[in-house]
Amino acid sequence: MIPEKASENHKQEPDIQTWQRCVKALQQKKVLDLVVLDVCGIASFTDTFIIASGRSSRQVSAVGEHVIYSLKKQGIRPLGVEGLQGGKWVLIDYGDVVIHIFFEPTREFYDLEGLWSDAERIDPDDR
Repeated sequence: MIPEKASENHKQEPDIQTWQRCVKALQQKKVLDLVVLDVCGIASFTDTFIIASGRSSRQVSAVGEHVIYSLKKQGIRPLGVEGLQGGKWVLIDYGDVVIHIFFEPTREFYDLEGLWSDAERIDPDDR
């Protein structure tokens, strides 16, 4: 469950969840290997991880910027953003959703899917 303070920062319609908005923005930029993990019962700091890859550091940064811009237009602002300049691993924290956008070799090295293998996978197209 997200803390009350974090949820107050979000202005979102109840019909579409934040993770679905994030997935849509990621899919618009043709990311690779999009994975959505439900970590609600496993992690205390978020409910959902979204993991995606880009073909280059430039694409990774561009995808991160696009997600931030797209959700900002919908009234949703991130609580924190890391790695946007480097383009190897961009992390965008929306409280209830944490997005990891990797340059493919970096994703393989850190293997978040393996680290969170107990998490339930959610179909990204489940709307």
